[in-house]
Amino acid sequence: MTTMSLRKQNTRLPPEVNRVLYVRNLPFNITSEEMYDIFGKYGAIRQIRIGCNKDTKGTAFVVYEDIYDAKNAVDHLSGFNVANRYLIVLYYQHAKMSKKFDQKKNEEDIAKLQEKYGVSTKDK
Repeated sequence: MTTMSLRKQNTRLPPEVNRVLYVRNLPFNITSEEMYDIFGKYGAIRQIRIGCNKDTKGTAFVVYEDIYDAKNAVDHLSGFNVANRYLIVLYYQHAKMSKKFDQKKNEEDIAKLQEKYGVSTKDK
């Protein structure tokens, strides 16, 4: 099914579908040109952000101009092999991503408080 046929049928998309994709398990040395080559086959891309920090290496965000192009990319690129790594392509979900960051921040806060008050959770 092509993107045009999805639009003509007025297909109702699931609520999690959006224009922003979260890509995991990327090779660490992938370039933005290679990302545009891989993801550009499925539609016009507005932006690609590749993770460069220690925590974000191997991940990227791909923003499409059109929601149907994003759906087409997820359908075709999930499990796609790039440099002997199978891509994990998901729709970006703000609520889930912010929970991960909040949990990390909470763990850091707890560690600081434990250090401040000399409390240890390790068994001696």
